[in-house]
Amino acid sequence: MALYISSLNSGSNGNCYYIGNDTDAVLVDAGISCRETEKRMKRLGLNMRKVRAIFVTHEHADHIHGLTQLVKKFNIPAYITTPTLHEGKLKMAEHLIQPFAAYSPMAIGTLSVTAFPKLHDACDPHSFTVTDGQVKVGVFTDIGTPCKHVIHHFQQCHAAFLEANYDDEMLDNGRYPIHLKNRIRGERGHLSNAQALRLFTHHRPEYMSHLLLSHLSKHNNHPQIVEDLFRRNARNTKIVIATRYEETPVFRITKPVQLTEKKAQPDAASLQLALF
Repeated sequence: MALYISSLNSGSNGNCYYIGNDTDAVLVDAGISCRETEKRMKRLGLNMRKVRAIFVTHEHADHIHGLTQLVKKFNIPAYITTPTLHEGKLKMAEHLIQPFAAYSPMAIGTLSVTAFPKLHDACDPHSFTVTDGQVKVGVFTDIGTPCKHVIHHFQQCHAAFLEANYDDEMLDNGRYPIHLKNRIRGERGHLSNAQALRLFTHHRPEYMSHLLLSHLSKHNNHPQIVEDLFRRNARNTKIVIATRYEETPVFRITKPVQLTEKKAQPDAASLQLALF
């Protein structure tokens, strides 16, 4: 059993994440155009016809830009809360709109998807975990503070897309106005490198094999800073930077094999002594 994952794009110019197995797949967010989504999946050898649903985290344009066209062209249902649908002013065929509730697992073919609330400056933001019953992958982006919901689900993931949006020093010294800086680093803004690292080092399970660092700011972060910071603390977790310019490779996520410890067998001399 395995899940295959890729970031098709990650950043303020558009977010879209692929998670699937051999028969079924889902997208989390559709923030790049339908054409670009198809092009990137084709380059990766991923089949758009396997995508059974698109899950929407919130209504910001970099998460919904390509949604209506993908839904219409491929007849794929969009799983979206009613407030997010209305706030995003999205027009889709009614039969392709699927509202969802937090903590109610949704069966998508052979996959199960669970939504959970998070802190972000949107009307009704959620994140998601996807599992095939053996392996679990989570999407943890657009988060101001790692609340108990985020921590709980992060602790269960074999792989995760985790936001590392800004470097504190770059944000402080950057050209953004103070009100925007405060919004970014606020309780309902984005995760800094330091916050993301703290979540990773304090709460990752030992079996987390891949961490895809996502939603890096173009102006307030740098991939090399993030990569160096996390690789120093990675242990056995593969660190990948999900960029705003291209798709990542497809990664195969599996459940680690549990090795049973063999009991030591007594040698002949020990066995003889035990008889007396």
